[in-house]
Amino acid sequence: MVRAGGGSAARRAVGARGPAAGVRQSGGRWWIGGPALALAGAVAAARVRPAAGLAVAAAGACGAYDDVVGAGDPRRGFRAHLTALRHGEVTSGAVKLFGISGAAPAAGALLKERPADKVLAGVVVAGAAHFVNLLDVRPGRAAGAVLALGAPGLLRGGAAAELSAVAVGAAAAALPDDLGERAMMGDTGAHALGAVLGAAVVAGYGRAGLAAHAAALVAAAVCGERLSALARGSLGSG
Repeated sequence: MVRAGGGSAARRAVGARGPAAGVRQSGGRWWIGGPALALAGAVAAARVRPAAGLAVAAAGACGAYDDVVGAGDPRRGFRAHLTALRHGEVTSGAVKLFGISGAAPAAGALLKERPADKVLAGVVVAGAAHFVNLLDVRPGRAAGAVLALGAPGLLRGGAAAELSAVAVGAAAAALPDDLGERAMMGDTGAHALGAVLGAAVVAGYGRAGLAAHAAALVAAAVCGERLSALARGSLGSG
């Protein structure tokens, strides 16, 4: 039931937009598709695990803050925002970074029982939210990645399959408009999709699997610029 609900909720929220949805509004960058995607994902994830819904809502809210306040700021990635912070400037990207980094461990603490698993769960949720956003550099890159990475989780059963269905359903609902550039998910939608994907991983794996995913996601964050360049298709073009 949740599989159908996750996809249908996303389709209702994303598919009901008018032809001007997702365009850049005057007075700031605001992606209509992103908030709709984040809201649908948070509601559907909360039906499976309330803590997962919390993580998705927090990731989407932090992304929305950066979409609005950080409009026009060319700085991307951890290094740029942390460098600015060392010079006394609190960028919207830094607020987003610390917001997601705070909300993800809180959700992880509710999703797992043992202390070590709670920590790993927080890393996975935060890392997945960041990972999907790194891929959102061209239409369809982030949603396509969520479809590919979330599909195997559908076979696991239980909460892992249901949360994977939320991620896959939301990504599938957003993909046509994203590819057609009729709507853009922005940081709001990308972080929310990643948080759902991370929550699905947390629900489906024990400590060894969580540790492996956490290590991979940390490595992806360290190589974030290279990963975005690969997703953009411009690696080596300059």
